[in-house]
Formats: sequence, C-alpha cells, structure tokens
Amino acid sequence: MIKFNSKQYNSTSEIFFDIFNDKSKLMIIWYLKNNPLRFKELFEYLQPITKKTLSIKLKELEQLNLIHREVFAQVPPKVEYSLNEYGNDLKPVIDEILIWSQKYAKAFAQITNENLK
Repeated sequence: MIKFNSKQYNSTSEIFFDIFNDKSKLMIIWYLKNNPLRFKELFEYLQPITKKTLSIKLKELEQLNLIHREVFAQVPPKVEYSLNEYGNDLKPVIDEILIWSQKYAKAFAQITNENLK
C-alpha cells in the first residue's frame, strides 16, 4: 500500500492516473515542455477551458511539484509557469504519447491537416 497526499494506492501507476485524471493537466505539461508560458498564453492554447478551471489546474500541478510559478516584481504583474525537475521528467512520456497518437490518428481518423507528422 502506498500513501500519497492522504490517499492510499495499490501501485505507483495509480498515482499517475490520479494526477492526470483529466486532459487539462497533461495538456498544460505538453504546452510547457519547451518553454515557460504566461497564464494568458496557456488560456489561449487550452480553449475552451475557463480561467477558473485553468487557475485550479495550475495550482494543483504546482502543489504536486510538477510546475514552477514565477512572479516577476513589475507593474503590471507578470507570472510565468514552467516545468520543474519532476515536470521535465515527463517530457519523454509526452513525446511517446504524441508518437502513439499520430500513428493512431493516421490509422483510424480522417486527417484534413497535411501538417500531421
């Protein structure tokens, strides 16, 4: 038995599935994998997400020690989100998911965008 964040799990893989129990968190990691982004940029990329939902997901990822929130002392305030050490460890996982999803889409979906690799 494994205890994490006051929950009990039978295996470590259950922790992963509990953390990424919706697509928003994994997509945030995806967008942050190459460079830091501001809230507004993430909000635009993740449409049709609401600002409230995005804020909640970012706080959850920060509490889970996967992203870093940096506040710059300036007016107007500037906040950037980036992957931390553990978030960076997810990069190869995200890359493999992309490879699989492209292969799957080519096999079973109608592709209208020729830019799909």
